[in-house]
Amino acid sequence: MFRHLRTLHQVTRRTITSSTPRQLENKVPAKQKMFQEDNGMPVHLKGGAKDALLYRATMALTVFGCGYVVYVLINAAMPKKKE
Repeated sequence: MFRHLRTLHQVTRRTITSSTPRQLENKVPAKQKMFQEDNGMPVHLKGGAKDALLYRATMALTVFGCGYVVYVLINAAMPKKKE
């Protein structure tokens, strides 16, 4: 039993340690250059269409949430009519 576990342990160690790390391109300098250039845009919108969509969705949810809170507060402040 231990012999099988020892063999399995050796096989897994060999595959993990002998694998070469994947080389990825460093994208940080390009992103830094894009976000630091002075083009008049706010930094939270410099990421492109995805950032603009997230910003607009966040603003829409915020306005809707504030409107709903005001509605609930007014509804709670008004006395209920008894029939």
